[in-house]
Amino acid sequence: MSITNEQRWFQKYHEISMWSILEAEACSKPHQSIDALKKSLVKAWNAIPQEVIDRAVDDFPKRLKKCIEAVGGHFENK
Repeated sequence: MSITNEQRWFQKYHEISMWSILEAEACSKPHQSIDALKKSLVKAWNAIPQEVIDRAVDDFPKRLKKCIEAVGGHFENK
């Protein structure tokens, strides 16, 4: 049984924020300019499967509740 691209993303980025995904993909190497960074971020965003974005949106209320419970401090999203 083969693994889909979406399943690879879920395995790699299980329960982390969209910013973490963008940072890991677009900021893993230095950029020569702000424009190069912007292009890298757009490329990384466009590579994220819609299913991953949908899951992040669906999980947001749970993450927000945990943040409120932690009074804005660090929390684990499990």
